[in-house]
Amino acid sequence: MSEKFDAIIIGAGVIGACIAFELAKSGRKVLSLDRLPTSGYGSTAASCAIIRTYYSSIDTCALAYEGWFYWTDWASYIGVEDEKGLIKYNNTGALIVKTPHNNHMSKICDLMDRINCPYEDLTVEQMRDKLPIMDTHQFEPVKRPNDPDFGEPTGDAVSGGVFFPRGGYVSDPQLAAHNAQRAAEAHGALFRFNKEVTTIRQKSGNVTGVTLKDGSEIDAPIVVNVAGPHSSKINEMANVLDDMKMTTRALRHEVAHVPSPANFDFEKDGVVLSDSDAGIYCRPELGNHILIGSEDPECDVQEWVDPDNFDENFTEQWNAQVLRLAQRFPEMGIPQQAKGVVSLYDVTKDWVPIYDKTSLDGFYLAIGTSGNQFKNAPVAGRMMEKLIRECENGRDHDSDPVSFYLENVGYELSMATFSRNREVSQDSSFTVLG
Repeated sequence: MSEKFDAIIIGAGVIGACIAFELAKSGRKVLSLDRLPTSGYGSTAASCAIIRTYYSSIDTCALAYEGWFYWTDWASYIGVEDEKGLIKYNNTGALIVKTPHNNHMSKICDLMDRINCPYEDLTVEQMRDKLPIMDTHQFEPVKRPNDPDFGEPTGDAVSGGVFFPRGGYVSDPQLAAHNAQRAAEAHGALFRFNKEVTTIRQKSGNVTGVTLKDGSEIDAPIVVNVAGPHSSKINEMANVLDDMKMTTRALRHEVAHVPSPANFDFEKDGVVLSDSDAGIYCRPELGNHILIGSEDPECDVQEWVDPDNFDENFTEQWNAQVLRLAQRFPEMGIPQQAKGVVSLYDVTKDWVPIYDKTSLDGFYLAIGTSGNQFKNAPVAGRMMEKLIRECENGRDHDSDPVSFYLENVGYELSMATFSRNREVSQDSSFTVLG
């Protein structure tokens, strides 16, 4: 006989665990399934887990700012103890370099004004006060290290920067997912690992449950796809792709892990840095180290892959990211051995996630989230609970979109922003910045 649940969550990353938490709190009998050994083991564990408020549109900025309030009071949100401890949120602030690519931050600062999110406009001298190790020369356009002009300044200085005091990072993103798992379990949710879904079962246009690789069947009238880089494969199983304008693909990416310059304690005194002039972002890491990712400049080839078959070794991309940050931090050494993470993003055409229903009744999506949605996980969990509740009560979200009130920001957010059938957002940066 099949087991029966009110809802099945496919994927136990940080967003899947938060959705399980919210659905369990609402009184549903919830089962969370993951093909990996534990919660947060995949893309979540590989996340730089940066908490920032700046995006490319008012809705995505408001959502991110709302998320900041959850991270600053994480213990109250989780509401239970975790034998592994709770994550620590490090509110270092975030420094953004003004560039033509981000319109010298004018649009983003206007959006911050609209949601009352604080920021400081910085001169080049004030940027160096924030980060004394910083070389403020202009280097754009971003180049590959094999370019003969790589590392040569193209201007005396960038045009300044913007500092967001409400920003930072979580040093252990996988633990954040485990915290949310324990919170969900406290409300009756069950988590099962090393369980691979092979079939999305349906009848008469309604989802009826899933079949696992071992042949076991589990019934539920609600199934939520939160499968990260495997989300497109789950959607293919459910046969819902023909009804979607916006789809997802798995993108391979590398994050470098390097020591801080010897004369500077980046763990203690560093900040989150977003630098489209050099084509990188970085943040402090434990042990006085720095994590470095790419901001997807045009000269970096995007590598779309099969999530079950991709190169997990470092490539020349690791070197490119480290050398680009060395332009900004010239006293930073270049390690002889590459360290860091090679993993996958789950990405839509415009880097804006999909939080939505589908043409298969009872089958929901929280996908396209990798790279820039870790920070939104607790709010996404609450949004998805409301979306599911409204749709299961008969609301047609496609014609009458559900809205969600961001109580800390004081903003009514239409979830149509994250529709599977939206047009490509022309506000997007079309990069990991969203």
